[in-house]
Amino acid sequence: MKIELTRADDAYNFISTSEEGHTVVSDGSVGIGGGNKGMRPMEMVLSALASCSSIDVVMILKKQRQQLEDIKVTITGNRATDQVPAVFTDIHIHFQLFGTIKPKKAEQAVTGSMEKYCSVSKMLEPTVKITHSHEIVAV
Repeated sequence: MKIELTRADDAYNFISTSEEGHTVVSDGSVGIGGGNKGMRPMEMVLSALASCSSIDVVMILKKQRQQLEDIKVTITGNRATDQVPAVFTDIHIHFQLFGTIKPKKAEQAVTGSMEKYCSVSKMLEPTVKITHSHEIVAV
């Protein structure tokens, strides 16, 4: 796995490109001279956790033959305010699962992802308290 990062302006705007040509734009906050042209790096960490675990949940529910119509995730993170670097201290991720899904299967999918399969979660776990919840929304 390889990412190349290039500078997009003379401030803090960067473009990361994967080997497959996919791009992500990041930027610094206006408060430090950034242009608000992309996600902040710590926002990308939350996004990585949300997308990694969502892939797991979708795969698990598919294997369980559950009828998942859609998935939406809300993730929040709190950072240390009294230290530099200001690392995440706790993260909460909430899954909304849309479709005809048995509650036990939903619980297994979400818990399996967060506690066993999600590489991003496992990487953060030693230093960040990660909690999760879910709800099933019938369609």
